[in-house]
Amino acid sequence: MTENEIATYVVNSAFKVHKTLGPGLLESAYEACLFYELSESGLYVEKQKPLPVIYQEIELDIGYRVDLMIENKVIVEIKSVSALTDVHLAQILTYLKLSNCKLGFLINFNVTLLKDGIKRVVNNL
Repeated sequence: MTENEIATYVVNSAFKVHKTLGPGLLESAYEACLFYELSESGLYVEKQKPLPVIYQEIELDIGYRVDLMIENKVIVEIKSVSALTDVHLAQILTYLKLSNCKLGFLINFNVTLLKDGIKRVVNNL
C-alpha cells in the first residue's frame, strides 16, 4: 500500500472520529479512537511507538514517541490545541526524519471544521 493510499484512510478516519466526538477532548481520546478506526480498516497501526535517535552509530532512547505509525510508512501526530504552531510542525518533521518516513499528518481535533485542523507534511528525504 502506498503512502497516498494510507493517507486516504487517515483522513477519512479522522473525519469520522471528529464527527462522532467533536472538538474539546484530550489528545488521548482522539488517538485511541483513530487507532481503533485505522486498525478496523485492516491497517497495521502502532501507537506511542518509541522513536530512537541514532548518534555516532549508537541508538539512544530519549523519549520520543510517535502518536500513530501506519504500515511503517505514515506518521500521525495528534493535537487538541487552540492553534497549531511552528513547534508542532517541527515536531512532526523531526519524527519523519528520524523514522525515514516520507509522509505525515499533523491533526488538530480542537477545531470546529476538521479540514482546518489537518496538515499534510512531506519529508523530502
